[in-house]
Amino acid sequence: MNTSPTPRNLPRRTVAAAALALPALWLGARAQPAAPRRPTPSQTEGPFYPVALPADSDGDLLRNGTLNYGATQPAWVDGTVTDLDGRPLRGALVEIWQCDEAGHYHHPGDGDRADRAFQGFGRVAVDADGRYRFHTIRPVPYSGRTPHIHVKVKLAGRELLTTQLYVEGAPGNARDGLWRRLSEEARAALTVPFERASDGWKASFPIVVAA
Repeated sequence: MNTSPTPRNLPRRTVAAAALALPALWLGARAQPAAPRRPTPSQTEGPFYPVALPADSDGDLLRNGTLNYGATQPAWVDGTVTDLDGRPLRGALVEIWQCDEAGHYHHPGDGDRADRAFQGFGRVAVDADGRYRFHTIRPVPYSGRTPHIHVKVKLAGRELLTTQLYVEGAPGNARDGLWRRLSEEARAALTVPFERASDGWKASFPIVVAA
């Protein structure tokens, strides 16, 4: 015969105390703060950051002034910029720069040989949700480097992050000195898939910074 106390024969005071404690325990577990996010790894700026920013510096790198770049691999690159607690970093600016599809930069150090129709550099302000978006090209390799896009994040005149975005599955990744020196965790943060979409390629690159 089971003589264990049941809610029916427990003292009312005990049952009431237990009923009050359960929601408190449940809410207490939910109220635990989320673990801080890891900041996006930084990388070298490289030698080809623009000497002078182009007159057209918006988020559409496929149109430079009145010129339209006939990209064979157009791509949308978007994402969010948040702080270590996951809050949108309002007021942040995201910059990207990269070579054209022939592997040339708008920079005297590269002979300033990039296609004039390719803007090569873009800058956008994040929206209230921390989102940004660029229309550009799927990055291509050039001598000594695997495909990549350079990225900067600025806030109130301060540079918070300089890094590089890599293409998941690119054959040159394993031969690239900068990519090889990354830890497995850093590679995962900086290497993203470029997936085919109806209007080209699409990639998402979330950015976390210590603001």
